[in-house]
Amino acid sequence: QVQLVESGGGSVQAEGSLRLSCFASGYGYLPYCMGWFRQAPGNEREAVATIYTSSENAYIADSATGRFTLSTDKAKRTLYLQMNSLKLEDTAMYYCAASVARFGPCSGASDFSYWGQGTQVTVSS
Repeated sequence: QVQLVESGGGSVQAEGSLRLSCFASGYGYLPYCMGWFRQAPGNEREAVATIYTSSENAYIADSATGRFTLSTDKAKRTLYLQMNSLKLEDTAMYYCAASVARFGPCSGASDFSYWGQGTQVTVSS
């Protein structure tokens, strides 16, 4: 059973930065596939960035490319999302997700079995 705990959300002005962290416990090491999703009120949950943690092969959504960066610290069993040049439209609840399926897909929400409680990111002008 994997438990995911997010931190690092908050309020920031446009063009500011935040770093989200997701600590994974209950599995011994980082799950094979992890990612960040977000959901704004009235919108569907969407993938922001996902990564195969062993190969570090990552996917970044078009809306985040050039601004957001994924990284991992395997010793700390933590996934990070560095968000720079934040825009008003980045405002959402951000969720960390994980899958322990070693050769499974790692892109859409249905690929992930474990979810954190979410951390709110609010960007203001």
